[in-house]
Amino acid sequence: MNTHYRDTRKIDPTKGSMLGDNTPNDNDRIEIGPTQLAFREWEAAGLTLPDLPRMRDYRWKRLTQHIVDRGYAGLLMFDPLNIRYATDSTNMQLWNTHNPFRALLLCADGYMVIWDYKNSPFLSKFNPLVKEQRSGADLFYFDRGDKIDVAADVFSNEVRVLLEEHAPGNTRLAVDKIMLHGLRALEAQGFEIMEGEEVTEKSRAVKGPDEILAMRCASHACEAAVQAMEDFARAEVPKGGVSEDDIWAVLHAENIKRGGEWIETRLLASGQRTNPWFQECGPRITRNNEIISFDTDLIGSYGICIDISRSWWIGDEKPPAEMVYAMQHAHEHIMHNMDLLKPGLMIPELIEKSHRLDEKYQAQKYGCLMHGVGLCDEWPLVSYPDKAVAGAFDYALEPGMVLCVEALVGEVGGGFSIKLEDQVLITEDGYENLTRYPFDAALMGQA
Repeated sequence: MNTHYRDTRKIDPTKGSMLGDNTPNDNDRIEIGPTQLAFREWEAAGLTLPDLPRMRDYRWKRLTQHIVDRGYAGLLMFDPLNIRYATDSTNMQLWNTHNPFRALLLCADGYMVIWDYKNSPFLSKFNPLVKEQRSGADLFYFDRGDKIDVAADVFSNEVRVLLEEHAPGNTRLAVDKIMLHGLRALEAQGFEIMEGEEVTEKSRAVKGPDEILAMRCASHACEAAVQAMEDFARAEVPKGGVSEDDIWAVLHAENIKRGGEWIETRLLASGQRTNPWFQECGPRITRNNEIISFDTDLIGSYGICIDISRSWWIGDEKPPAEMVYAMQHAHEHIMHNMDLLKPGLMIPELIEKSHRLDEKYQAQKYGCLMHGVGLCDEWPLVSYPDKAVAGAFDYALEPGMVLCVEALVGEVGGGFSIKLEDQVLITEDGYENLTRYPFDAALMGQA
């Protein structure tokens, strides 16, 4: 009886006290993470797991160094993704994006204090880098009513006292996103408010070794979920009665089964609804011999974003010739642009050398050539030449950056859009495409 009880207290009874990612093998733990299914699939694939305590230490040190380099007293974060980066803790992430109840102060000496939901300060206790758990950063009207200013004064005073201790004499405070009363209260305390998003985006842009391992695992899990979605679509669409929502729901379910967290958009469309792009999935019944295009925008295992896109031809007939051409053109677009990637390349030079889509596809091309990715879509944005703003992104690519290379190909008034996207790591001497998912053979003209 005792042996059975001990086994039920483990996430994976076949392992010891620690999992392969160096976190406790405790079925009742607060800390979220991958499931047994994900661990089994990663083991079968021969993947190396990240060391999560080491990854957290890397992020903490990198973020602290960015604060020190800019001469700031500290960095005050409200964005739930920035808080996740700094602490690896979560708390109702989507709800928190529009009801900002969490805040995190990282002082220039590395001291970290989190303000969490009033009944859940325990959610970051697993990370010893977080030195204090408090509450009281909820400065939105729904929660505070007509007394937000009072709560903001209390909160800003706590920040002032902490920084007087951990960065004495320095009043330059970086802030990422803050509600209006909070900003006014901090300025009333004498702080000079600096651009916090510049700090966090630059910090997050370069991934450490364990973050890259985590991304490889998350990518494998995402592609397994995409495969399940494709299998479902190819089996069920020809029978009739399957909606876009039915297909998209498979990706959600398979993501959660592997310890993934959420999907940021609903970007799957079929047939005519693929053009213009950005129509999100709905009740439309998908038909045999039609195209399905999608963009995962998926926050997966370890909170890592896997942002890939594919277009599929579902049916027993051949796709139209103009669709095959568009697919081949989109594939050429991302492959050409990917082959330009290397450390040291300046973003304006990358833009200048990029592949040019046919004129008939220019009006509906995607919003960018590439963008960074980590915990979500991140800095930098690589614009198309006609959309580039001089001086906005005059930076060089660095090893450890990860970029999503995009293509959207469809004509104005056309009957379809091709959407392709791969996730690519900048290495010491070039790049590595982290995306393994195949391109549809029929659309590529190979079947």
